[in-house]
Amino acid sequence: MTNNRSGSVTSSNKIELAKLAWSAREGNTEAFLELIESLKGALYRTASTILKNDEDCADALQETIVRAYQAIRSLREPTHVKTWLYRILINECNSILQKRLRHSLPGTLPEPVADRPICQDVELKEAIDRLEEPLRLVVVLVYLEDLKIADAAAILGISEGAAKMRLKRSKAQLRSWLEPSWEGRGNHEARSY
Repeated sequence: MTNNRSGSVTSSNKIELAKLAWSAREGNTEAFLELIESLKGALYRTASTILKNDEDCADALQETIVRAYQAIRSLREPTHVKTWLYRILINECNSILQKRLRHSLPGTLPEPVADRPICQDVELKEAIDRLEEPLRLVVVLVYLEDLKIADAAAILGISEGAAKMRLKRSKAQLRSWLEPSWEGRGNHEARSY
């Protein structure tokens, strides 16, 4: 399976993903492994955006794979396998965040994740990281992982309208943070986001 340069699956591969999911649902372990391998990078990037800790990201991804393997036969629509996997991953990330919150000491911060080229503009990536989690997640899924708004909404368990509103709020917040520094580079960059 071929991926685009960002590591996310292109639309031309959606049919291949569905075929792999269908075969995995029928008990083909090799198809399941190929399916996971094709989405592993995108899933890990999403986990790192949420968790910001390499060990937690690895744990979330591993648990996502285990849960997906155990539940693959319950996948009703193989064409939505990517959305289904993201939903499992986000649930795992939320579970890890809740555990971290229960066990963290006051005043401690999570360890930063090693730099990854999820976003080429460092200033933009830092601004995205500053967004509140509900806003950040929809930005990551739609703009960095190239998912459709409807798919991002399904993953997050919100309506498509709510996802669009979060995107609008995210863009407004990012614009307010970044426009002052973009003025020196030219307004075309500020308007493109």
